[in-house]
Amino acid sequence: MPKMKTKSGAKKRFKLTGTGKIKRKRAFHSHILTKKSTKRKNRLVQATLVDRTDVGRVKDMLNL
Repeated sequence: MPKMKTKSGAKKRFKLTGTGKIKRKRAFHSHILTKKSTKRKNRLVQATLVDRTDVGRVKDMLNL
């Protein structure tokens, strides 16, 4: 049986934390930034965790 391949897009988008949670970046910070407030743009820079309802799907993509 061959090895399972990890989804390339997921590999680039998600990282594991030391405690095993999955970290992700926030959306809406790539373009059309002029109409967004500085406070909002600063919040979008910070990474956050994947929601518990999506953890299973992300783990499947990463073969965890």
